[in-house]
This record gives sequence, structure tokens and C-alpha cells, in this order.
Amino acid sequence: MRPLAEILRPETLDDYIGQKHLVGPGAVLRTLIESRRIPSMIFWGPPGIGKTTLASVISKTLSRPFYTLSAISSGVKEVREVIDKAQKEEGAILFIDEIHRFSKSQQDSLLGAVERGVVTLIGATTENPSFEVIPALLSRCQVYVLKAFGVEEMQQLIDSAVRHYASQGITVEVKETEALFRISGGDARKLLNAIELVVGRTGGTSITLANANVTEVIQQNLAFYDKLGEMHYDIISAFIKSMRGSDPNAAVYWLARMIEGGEDPVFIARRMLIFASEDIGNSNPNALLLANACFQAVTQIGYPECRLTLSQCAVYLASSVKSNSTYMALNNAQQAVRQTGDLPVPLHIRNAPTKLMKQLGYGDGYKYAHDYQGNFVDQEFLPDALRGTKFYEPGQNPREEETRRQLRAHWGQKYGY
Repeated sequence: MRPLAEILRPETLDDYIGQKHLVGPGAVLRTLIESRRIPSMIFWGPPGIGKTTLASVISKTLSRPFYTLSAISSGVKEVREVIDKAQKEEGAILFIDEIHRFSKSQQDSLLGAVERGVVTLIGATTENPSFEVIPALLSRCQVYVLKAFGVEEMQQLIDSAVRHYASQGITVEVKETEALFRISGGDARKLLNAIELVVGRTGGTSITLANANVTEVIQQNLAFYDKLGEMHYDIISAFIKSMRGSDPNAAVYWLARMIEGGEDPVFIARRMLIFASEDIGNSNPNALLLANACFQAVTQIGYPECRLTLSQCAVYLASSVKSNSTYMALNNAQQAVRQTGDLPVPLHIRNAPTKLMKQLGYGDGYKYAHDYQGNFVDQEFLPDALRGTKFYEPGQNPREEETRRQLRAHWGQKYGY
């Protein structure tokens, strides 16, 4: 029996839910589709937001041959077989789900066909393609970022499911949606799986969906609900939050869950590398060094040996002093950039490689810090409109408290340290 998510999969752009910034009227991807000339592309976004569906809709709209491969179960052999078939057809589209799981050699096997236009590649990934897709292939693809579903899109999906069941003689009344939204977390597939599971387990021709019965049915049938492995994202979230909460016991438990579930060790190591900067930062710079060493070791030795390296790193990160000060500093600075635009660089800190630039005052008045006592001299480095703006607030930990004292000694009360 076809799952509800498959039954409700749209076949036209007009029926497609979400991603209005890409496929809404006049949007960039819709314009390309309507011109019937699409480039190879990569869809990047969280799970269950219509990446596979959009690729299918594009092929149907353009009436093109459509081939699908999963990076989890396909290798170079399968890629070459599809390319051989595509050479006999016009304008074939090759969709590769989870393209980030393809190795370098597997991605290399796509290059020739993409360059020659034998296939139009559409890849889908939940991971940043800048890290996971080889540069040669990435440079030949447009990258489109798909957004997680909000309340409006989720409500549209619920309405579609209710109409479907009505056509089957089953009346579904949705009294409350909070549990459905919470369980699905913006993932359309998880939402529809939840509805299908509750309807199937309840039985009858008149069914009410409310927070209590939705939660009860999902908790009692969690393994069935997660039949597509969608708990993957919940578990990595629990792992990260356990390390952020400084609980090495919980961190190792969730790490063990991922190892036993066959999770990609490089995925785990890269998440810890990100965590080291985002949640520890300058409170313990050694965390980033260890996380990077862990990432390198995992890529070199693989499972099962690398599980020990992952455990060592996870325990160290969980036990380390925490600080998100540098993460927040960058967020604050980016917000200022968005609000103030491209403010001019002060003349005295501009580069002056030519005689004309020097005549125009570039670099004039710049003070070379190493010429002064303590390798510091008071001068302005921010644009005039942002003078005295503090973006970085040191965290409350011994190492950054020392940084605060040093900044206060340098800048007095200018930045309020």
C-alpha cells in the first residue's frame, strides 16, 4: 500500500507546496522552468521539504526522462548505467538524493556527462554542498536553498490529507494541530506519516485528531513512525544539546545510538567541529584543535576504529567550559551590516598599492601597532557610523575574563568592557 506522503505528492508547480521564493510567480527557478531551459542544480535544505518532489515536478513539467539514484545505495556502476541510458534520450534529468554521501570518485563519474549535457543533474542534500560536493561538480551546478515548512505550509498539507481521506469515505476532524506540528518539526513527510499512523491505528470512518491521541499513538508506535530513519535529526540534535549542556554521559549515549544506527562518522565529526567554535570558542581554543584532529582521524581510519576517537572528542567537548561569545559577535556584526549596508572603509586603514591612491589619502594617518609600546595604539578601525559599537562580549569564563581585562586596558570605556 502506498504511503500517504507518496499519494499526496504533487505533480505540477501549481500544486507544489512551499518554496515560494524559488517557484512562486516570477521566482528564479519557476522562470527557468517556464523557459524550458534549466541548469544542473543542487537543492539544499532540511529533510521533508519537497526536494525530491520538486525534481519530479520539474521533469513532468518539461516532459523529460527522469532517473533517480540514492547516494546511500548507488555507486559508480549505477551512475554509469544511467548515463549510458541517458545518452540515447534527449534532455534526461538525473536526480541524486543525498548527494553529499557520494564519494569523490562517485562524484567524479558524473562530471563528464554533466559537462557534455548528457544529463541535467539535480542533487538533493541536507548538508552544506560547499563541504560535501567536489568543487568541479559544484561549479557546474546552481545551488538553491529550500526552506523548512512553516505553519501555513503544514496546514495546507493537513488539509490535503483530510480531503484525501474524505475521498476514501473517512471523515477526519482536526481539532488541534500543536502535537502534529511539534512531532513533525517542519518536515512534511513526518507530518503525513503521523496523520497516516493515527488514522490507521484509530480505525473507523470518523476520526478526530487532537493533541492527546496524536501524542499517545506516536509514542506507542515510535519505531513504526520512524520507519524511514527520520529520528536521525532528532538524535544528532540530542547529541549536540547534551554536549552544550556539559553532560558527557548523555553525549556518549547519543553517540552510541548513532554508531549502532550506522550513522556516517564523518557527519558526526563535522558536527563536533562546528560545535567546538559555536559553543566553546575562545573559552577553550584547544577544543577546536581536538575536534579538527578528530575530523581528520575519522576521515582517515573510518569505522569501527574511529568510534574511539569520536568518543574521546565528544567527552572532551561536553566537559569543556562553554561560551558562544564569538558566535554571537558574528551574528551581531552581520545584523549591523544588514542594517547599515556597505559603509566605506576609513581612509587610514585602506590599502594604498599605487601612487594615485596615496595621493587620494589611502592609508594616510595609519599607525603601525608594532611601533608602539605593548604592540597597541588607539586608533579607529570601524566605519564612522559604527564608532564605539561593541559586537564581541567576552563570555563569563576564566580565559575570556582575562580577554576582557586586556580589552579594557586597551580601549578604556570606548566599548564598555
